[in-house]
Amino acid sequence: MKRNKTPYYGFCFPAAIISCAVRWYYRSNLSLSDVEEFLLERGVTVSYESVRSWGDRFGAQFARRAKAARVKPGSTWHLDEMFVKLRGEPYVLWRAVDEHGAELDVLLQERCDKAAAKRFFKWVLCSHPVPIKIVTGQLRSYPAAKAEVTELACVKHVFVKASAEVNNRAENSHQPKRGRECQMQGFRDPHRTQAFLSRFGPIRQHFVLPRHQMKAACHRAELQAHLRFWSEWTGTNCLVI
Repeated sequence: MKRNKTPYYGFCFPAAIISCAVRWYYRSNLSLSDVEEFLLERGVTVSYESVRSWGDRFGAQFARRAKAARVKPGSTWHLDEMFVKLRGEPYVLWRAVDEHGAELDVLLQERCDKAAAKRFFKWVLCSHPVPIKIVTGQLRSYPAAKAEVTELACVKHVFVKASAEVNNRAENSHQPKRGRECQMQGFRDPHRTQAFLSRFGPIRQHFVLPRHQMKAACHRAELQAHLRFWSEWTGTNCLVI
């Protein structure tokens, strides 16, 4: 009887090391070289290029499982866009979060016109149910695109000014990405940036708990549970190396 090959088949390093390196890279504000250094400190000699390869190979898979393990997303979408530069060229990162601050999806595009907004709506609807309400800034692309998306015809649309602080769910969720952009000294390739950010959000948020709302013992217990979930997804028997 043939055994099913594990996702780690053919790799020189065990699953525990690979999954731990991927978790460190996407969860913390670490560079590939930082992860290489931390592994070396634990007696594991590996190149930062191997860490990059592991992230490309397993990052999307782990991010999908992190998103699937979430509680049901909220019924309100907070939509916002942030401008980023890739090798000096301006791009727009469209982002959607729910009322609890959980990131729903991101999409990097070159423009912020009606076609781009419509593409973003359809992108998010591919993996999430139709919301009851959407909250956006006053960018005119949103209502123009919403009018052409059949699924959003009956969805309530609330416009807010940036100064009103009503859309802080989306505004504040930019901060981790801005921090990672600075740490990486800017994003470069559009395809790699889209791939990285689509993995970074779900994996990071799986471990980021509302610590200010929890007692220390409760926070540690919840974090241990999330680490156990990660261990199950990645097929490893240990939490850390």
